[in-house]
Amino acid sequence: MMKQRKINLKKAAGRAKRFCAAMLVAGLAAHLSVGAVPQAQAQSGQMETIAAVVNDRAISTSDVNDRMRLVMTSSGLPKKPDIMDKLRPQILNALIEEQLKVQEAGKFGLEVDAQEIEQGFATIAQQNNMTADQFKSVLKESQIPRSTLEDQIRAQISWTKLVQMRLRPQIDVSETDIDSTLDRLEAAKGKTEYRIFEIFLPVNTPDEEGDIVNLARKLHRELIEKKAPFQRVAAQFSQSAGATNGGDLGWVQEGQLAEEIDTLLREMPEGTLSEPIRTVAGYHIILLAKKREITEQSIPSRDQVKNQLSMQRLDRMQRRYLMDLKSEAFVEQRV
Repeated sequence: MMKQRKINLKKAAGRAKRFCAAMLVAGLAAHLSVGAVPQAQAQSGQMETIAAVVNDRAISTSDVNDRMRLVMTSSGLPKKPDIMDKLRPQILNALIEEQLKVQEAGKFGLEVDAQEIEQGFATIAQQNNMTADQFKSVLKESQIPRSTLEDQIRAQISWTKLVQMRLRPQIDVSETDIDSTLDRLEAAKGKTEYRIFEIFLPVNTPDEEGDIVNLARKLHRELIEKKAPFQRVAAQFSQSAGATNGGDLGWVQEGQLAEEIDTLLREMPEGTLSEPIRTVAGYHIILLAKKREITEQSIPSRDQVKNQLSMQRLDRMQRRYLMDLKSEAFVEQRV
């Protein structure tokens, strides 16, 4: 009986949490409908609506639409209705995850100040080969509120601080780990390694399968037709470790990737793009830049191996961390 009582109490606590969140959402909905209607919408007579709720915070349809314009502008994708329809679920999911990241960082007192936002803004402008002022003009011309980009920057910096504080100290790469990797590379001399760029779209639940495969196919089509540059699309959409570097994974040895990708890479010519590849984790679009034979000169140093192993482990840990946050949170999608 005692065990059953604990389970019931836990369920009751969960119901209470959802009830409280729902009550807060009702207040947020009233606020969004009456007190926070953007000027353009007020003039057109349209009412603001909630796209999703994350714990006690609401994501409005304007948030989604503004991020859509930002993504289309920064990735270079053409602003076509069919593309926007495919992107919408992914964009909403990204906004939900960003809200979870900011909320979790806030629990540990991690904040992002105005100077850090400005630095992030300048960095993104530089990545787009613009000055900060030029980038601001582009945002204005595209009717993208500056706050849309600032919110994205805030979430990225908050999460980086949280990962460095909570997860980085747990990463331990031993000398044995390094030796094992170097031994494997020594044994692989004469085999092939690949310089690849990747767009990775994870499928975390079966419900996401349809949206993710549709997005993967649409991005692939636009890339094949050269309507958008690979690196910019990867920076906006990829969830792999190399996303911030335009999807660059560096040199990858045969056997290091999923078997489905490994098999395809053997047949791909340099400079070609793969179809979306389904693995256990999700969908991958691979750009093969170059192939080469592994030689003594191409084997990385001990420090390089240690850094690579650290980044791989940190990437896996932060994915699990985010998935745990998502599973424990109150998340309600309304569109």
